[in-house]
Amino acid sequence: MPTYEYQCKKCGYRFEKFQSMTELPVKKCPECKGSVRKMIGTGAGLIFKGKGFYQTDYKSTGSGTKKQDDKNPAETPCGKPGPCGSCAS
Repeated sequence: MPTYEYQCKKCGYRFEKFQSMTELPVKKCPECKGSVRKMIGTGAGLIFKGKGFYQTDYKSTGSGTKKQDDKNPAETPCGKPGPCGSCAS
């Protein structure tokens, strides 16, 4: 739920109200009962929860990870790794 900021048109009192987006806006100042206007805020900031971030968070699947096939070079029909002159590969 967002926090909205209001300012009284009569006395200038500024206050914040934590309310649902579907809830009706505040109409009266809690100090002088005058009319209020909703202020335009900068938006919500980031909220970090938990103990931290891991290396795999927000990481695309292809960056920095090697498949098992990449670790071992392809073997030729003779069983030796890489190209060799004794087989026709």
